[in-house]
Amino acid sequence: MKKLLKQGILVAVEGIDGSGKSTLAKNLANRLSEEYASVLLTKEPGDTPLGIHLRKLLQTQDVAIYPKAEFLLFAADRANHFEFVVLPALAQKTIVISDRMGDSSVVYQGYARGLDIDTIKTINAWAMNNREADIVFYIRLTAEQAMQRLCQRNVPLTAFEKEGADYVQKLIEGFDEIVSKRHNGTILDGAQTPEQLTNQAVEKVNRWIQQHKI
Repeated sequence: MKKLLKQGILVAVEGIDGSGKSTLAKNLANRLSEEYASVLLTKEPGDTPLGIHLRKLLQTQDVAIYPKAEFLLFAADRANHFEFVVLPALAQKTIVISDRMGDSSVVYQGYARGLDIDTIKTINAWAMNNREADIVFYIRLTAEQAMQRLCQRNVPLTAFEKEGADYVQKLIEGFDEIVSKRHNGTILDGAQTPEQLTNQAVEKVNRWIQQHKI
């Protein structure tokens, strides 16, 4: 019989494009579903009807978007995502695994676009009803490794993936700084195989559940 938890758990998977975060989020959800009764895989942006429209707009950027507006569009999606997907699932004692969350905006629009980081964090907290992730996995990969992977995918690049190496390096430095200071952050080496990354993430989640006795 699969395990029932006493409360929901929120897990965020972060990293630059090409780091393997979406693969880890999917693999982690699949593995945990074998053991726990309720597991939900979700993503930002794009896991609500509003998010689907915003994701297309943000990833193609076929109209000019000022950095402040760019962040506020992500924040709008985040508010909807938490209200309609994340918080209801947590209330049902679900393990929620989100492919990207608030840290992505701090890094992409703060460190890389130059917006005020404290303002971004304040708006993020408001949009997320002050609910932080219990665990944040950050898959660290060099800019060169990430760009090589993106080229090998043989799919059109998003507006963010077209920014170039200097932009990607700012993202890496941003993630390095904020996750290393997080009490709930875990840095994973993105050069490892998907299986190795999944095993480490599953072990971390199980250990967290045991420590918190839920």
